Amino acid sequence: MTYFLYHIPGKKIGITKDLKKRVEEQQGYQAHEYDIILSTDDINIVSEAEISLQRAFGYRVDETPYNKLKFNKEENNMNINVTEATTTFPCPVRKLKGQLMDNLGMTWKTDHGKFTINRYSIDWIMKNVQTSKYNVERSYVYNKAFSRFYDNHQSHDILGGNLEDAHMRDQYSSNGHVTRTGGLAPTGMQERYCDEPEFAKRKYNTTDHSHKSQFDLIRQWAEERGLYEKGDPKTQALKLTEEVGETCRAILKGNDEDIIDGIGDCVVVLTNLAELQGVSIEHCIDMAYAEISNRTGKMVNGTFKKD
Repeated sequence: MTYFLYHIPGKKIGITKDLKKRVEEQQGYQAHEYDIILSTDDINIVSEAEISLQRAFGYRVDETPYNKLKFNKEENNMNINVTEATTTFPCPVRKLKGQLMDNLGMTWKTDHGKFTINRYSIDWIMKNVQTSKYNVERSYVYNKAFSRFYDNHQSHDILGGNLEDAHMRDQYSSNGHVTRTGGLAPTGMQERYCDEPEFAKRKYNTTDHSHKSQFDLIRQWAEERGLYEKGDPKTQALKLTEEVGETCRAILKGNDEDIIDGIGDCVVVLTNLAELQGVSIEHCIDMAYAEISNRTGKMVNGTFKKD
């Protein structure tokens, strides 16, 4: 299930699962009259982003967040059974992945901590799930083992098998490694990337300011404040939507000083978001430029539309 956070400039910010039906057919807007701010399969992230941006743009703020609406709560609530030892799912192993994908973002509490369904935890569940001894139509995982997965990976680190999601399939190697200051990945998994651009391979020098880039200074600032040790990519992603919203509001008001400040804040958040995902902002930029460098298209209503 994909949720779209859309913006009708000067009117509203909303969420839908069907842009054509909701925005175009029901509300009467054409495709060029609205923008897609975010698309995600995590209902919690899109819901928080909607409220944050509605406030940032000065629009009416929804009284009930999207993920708390009755139809969404029912849709996003798998009837699991939790004991001290296990979490049991109401379906056989052969159907479990589909059920998990339909409930992305769902969380539940156990004696060993809180768990969340996302693409990383789904991978772990499917590798460790077992058929119930009492009912072959049910399946389960051990909570303690699941919590160990969270302790080791925080469920958001880049794990083997998920590198395609981070556009890093060709850069991963269990033999090559890049060393950086700060613990951005669990022991045994730290920075195992190779074939990055040279500028993304350097160690981050925390004492010699003469050779530091602005990205290095941002990383040093964040590391000194514990952001990489205790930070969470989800909160940084939401912070980014907030900063983008403030930048857009400054543009609408024509406030040059706030525009500059907003753009700078976005760069800072993006730099830290990249680090929390275990990759440098420089590498992200290099990958993006490689993708767009030969792209062709044309300008339509102030926006470049690729061919």
